[in-house]
Amino acid sequence: MDPAIVFWIAALMAIAAALYSSVGHGGASAYLAIMALFSVTPETMRPTALALNLVVATFAAARFALKGQTNWRLLAAFAATAVPAAYIGGSIELPPTVYRPLVGLVLLGAAVRLFWQPERRAARPAYAPSLAVTLPTGAALGMLAGLTGTGGGIFLSPLIILFGWEDARKTSGIAAAFIVLNSAAGLLGNLASVQRLPAELPILVASVFGGALVGTWLGVARLPRPRLLQGLAIVLVIAALKLFVT
Repeated sequence: MDPAIVFWIAALMAIAAALYSSVGHGGASAYLAIMALFSVTPETMRPTALALNLVVATFAAARFALKGQTNWRLLAAFAATAVPAAYIGGSIELPPTVYRPLVGLVLLGAAVRLFWQPERRAARPAYAPSLAVTLPTGAALGMLAGLTGTGGGIFLSPLIILFGWEDARKTSGIAAAFIVLNSAAGLLGNLASVQRLPAELPILVASVFGGALVGTWLGVARLPRPRLLQGLAIVLVIAALKLFVT
């Protein structure tokens, strides 16, 4: 890749990592959007997004876990089916004509998630959902994560908050660990895709790790984060539209 393009991709990914990691997400949807904007091939997009997701989400998950902000029982209830589903999804090679619109839909869903922040509606006591709810939900999110190169956390966290299954802080811890497990399973499901990782991966890893440091330790609470996230949502919409028309 052209050095200037690599610079802009890395810079944008660092910003995305800072924003996403502040709420326990890995940022895969943003990485996919950024790569789509720069016309990276689908064969490279999925493993790269999973690898970067794994880096950021692992760091975020460790931070939340050390602070006791992870509900391990609820995580296990979703991960029991999500992880094997992500492994299966990762092993499925989708043609570009299917992959591009599928990722486009995921990006649009992620954009809606960023515009609509259900954390503000979480003012009721938490209760544990039944396995009849968590197991199929986990399987669906895991399959989506493996197929597209995302971790599934950006869709799991609003569900948890919306239905009052856990408070906002522990939801972030659950989402981060959920993303780690799904991203790892997705990569293991298609080890051959690792060969398609870009030569510039170390630069991208360093950029998202730096972003995660900012997002998790310094935070973005002093910034108008809702507006920043909504701006990121606009980027996701633009990238989704680009995927639909190319």
